[in-house]
Amino acid sequence: MNGAFSWEAFEKTPLVAILRNFPSDSLLSIAKCMVTAGISTMEVTVNTPGALNSIQNLREQFGDKLSIGAGTVCTLNDMHLALDAGAQFIVMPICQEDVINYCVIHKIPVFPGAYTPTEIYKAWQLGATMVKVFPAGDLGPSYIKDVLAPLDEVKLMPTGGVTMENIGSFFAAGAKAVGIGGGIVPRKMVEAGDWKNLEKTMSNFIRAYNKSIL
Repeated sequence: MNGAFSWEAFEKTPLVAILRNFPSDSLLSIAKCMVTAGISTMEVTVNTPGALNSIQNLREQFGDKLSIGAGTVCTLNDMHLALDAGAQFIVMPICQEDVINYCVIHKIPVFPGAYTPTEIYKAWQLGATMVKVFPAGDLGPSYIKDVLAPLDEVKLMPTGGVTMENIGSFFAAGAKAVGIGGGIVPRKMVEAGDWKNLEKTMSNFIRAYNKSIL
């Protein structure tokens, strides 16, 4: 996966693991678990201390196995710093037109955040790869289904509140991908160095996803 974002791997397992405020050495261990479990897409938030160095290190060590992106990107400056560090895709909690436009022009996958149908459609019209519906926890799968009834061409990636129990419902509602944070990378497991159970948790999420598409 050196260089371009791997669409083949992402479409096989459209789960984005979101990593926020983890130490750099922990991120490398988490990445090893992801590779073993079969999750191919990792987002490191730029408000994580040392995020840019972590993205660079992850690309150097796992660039042939993982797509590494930057999350919580809110400005063009954030985006440029992340891309210079090696980020292969950009994720935002908001819809920032300048960032979307740059990514569209340069063919960089971009996932802007939106909440209402108007925001979602605006992000899609600007050229979003997928629209990150955030926060999705309180909205639930029924919201995804309702939005897609009139906006059926839009690709949605609900993020926030996605669990092993409801992941299947989000995909059944029409989601094309999901973003998952603490559910797929429990902080207590990372702090304890419990990599065996972390890998098991990731594998369980993949099984739950695969079951939903049968």
